[in-house]
Amino acid sequence: MRFLLFFRFLLTKSVPKPSLKRGVGGILIAIALSLPAIAQQPPAADIRDAWKPVYKQLPNLPLENKYVSRESGKVNPDSTLVNRLIEYHVYVKGRAPNYRLDWKLTLADYLGANELIQDTTYPGAKILRQNPLEGDRAAINRLNRQQRDALVQTLVNVFTPETSTSPTTEPPTNNQQPTNNQQPPTFSQPKPGDADLLK
Repeated sequence: MRFLLFFRFLLTKSVPKPSLKRGVGGILIAIALSLPAIAQQPPAADIRDAWKPVYKQLPNLPLENKYVSRESGKVNPDSTLVNRLIEYHVYVKGRAPNYRLDWKLTLADYLGANELIQDTTYPGAKILRQNPLEGDRAAINRLNRQQRDALVQTLVNVFTPETSTSPTTEPPTNNQQPTNNQQPPTFSQPKPGDADLLK
């Protein structure tokens, strides 16, 4: 859907038309560079459950899960401060979940030092009887700087995939020969007129 909207935007009169020399390749590159990196975001299922490891690593963090659901009339224990913080960060603001700076901007929103948080779009505003925004702001305000830094680092760790530091295959030792007999590719030096082949 985003692709179609962007492509329609490209075809409007306010955007200069690409030259014929650029062609389809230039248009595709322009589209690829302008689209957000959606593939880098974790799946929605991972985002919904990401609050659990945060509370395992930071057990003293306030839960703020005392809010009553409009639908069931019961307290929703899964609607926690961190759950709403993550939903606000990823879905409302569209920020990347694996960068410290983005999480610091989100906490600055809660502290009133960055962007204004809209009551109507805040996670839980439509499904809980009482909008949890003020309680969540107060809970973030009660955290000291070290606690906020620990929260930011924990959130980044949860959303950053672990990379393997050990190699998957052992390099051959001096007395072992590689098993494949493939030669590295050889490249010839450019000759006059080779650049004309690129046109």
